[in-house]
Amino acid sequence: MTAAMAVEPAPAIARGSVVAEHFSFWYGEKQALRDINLSVAPRSVTALVGPSGCGKSTFLRSINRMNALLPGIRHEGAIRLDDTDVYSREMQGVVLRRRVGMLFQRWNPFPKSIYDNVGYGPRINGIRNRSDLDAIVESALQRAALWDEVKDRLRESALGLSGGQQQRLCIARALANEPEVLLLDEPASALDPIATQKIEELMYELKRELTIIIVTHNLQQAARVSNRTAFFYLGELVEEGPTDRMFTSPSNERTEAYITGRFG
Repeated sequence: MTAAMAVEPAPAIARGSVVAEHFSFWYGEKQALRDINLSVAPRSVTALVGPSGCGKSTFLRSINRMNALLPGIRHEGAIRLDDTDVYSREMQGVVLRRRVGMLFQRWNPFPKSIYDNVGYGPRINGIRNRSDLDAIVESALQRAALWDEVKDRLRESALGLSGGQQQRLCIARALANEPEVLLLDEPASALDPIATQKIEELMYELKRELTIIIVTHNLQQAARVSNRTAFFYLGELVEEGPTDRMFTSPSNERTEAYITGRFG
């Protein structure tokens, strides 16, 4: 075959798709999720919205099996990460949580240095070479838009950072493991408007390289940052679709009532 006839290699398939199929979840006798069917495309931002107690955080934590650590829980159906059920035996918990990072409502840095916070995951995963760790830490902090603010204080305690900086540090800590999916549970609800804006700008940048699923009570935030929005109510997924349509012409009257502030 001549050079002119050579076939170009196929582009790499984007990883990080999340698909829930008839997924239900119980805490003991209480059913928290009912027959959820939802597809999340790679390299996008999906917002989960709905009133408190509607199941959106339960669903989020089910994606990386955080809920599996609780006693008395059970589930039916499947949640697939790139075609592999996250609850299957072949999906080890350590591997799953490396591929699916998570950020909580309240930042939770380790009581260690900034450097050791970001380098913790790679060290646990077997990376010991100092130059490799240095490169990973710098890259993760760059991607979390924090490097310029902390590059001269990497050996200082992470607890000395502001709340917004600590939240971005936790994002950097997750990014150091090269996840395909990032789960955000009310990541800006405890932050001031300036720090919130930085988190939102960061989400906009990160969706170019990974999948983001965010739980938020802030409908304006959902409208600003997400490609698609899913409305949960009483454990059910009522409606899901492109964010602009969900906020301007939802199909379900319960969605419209929530979006327009008549309840929630």
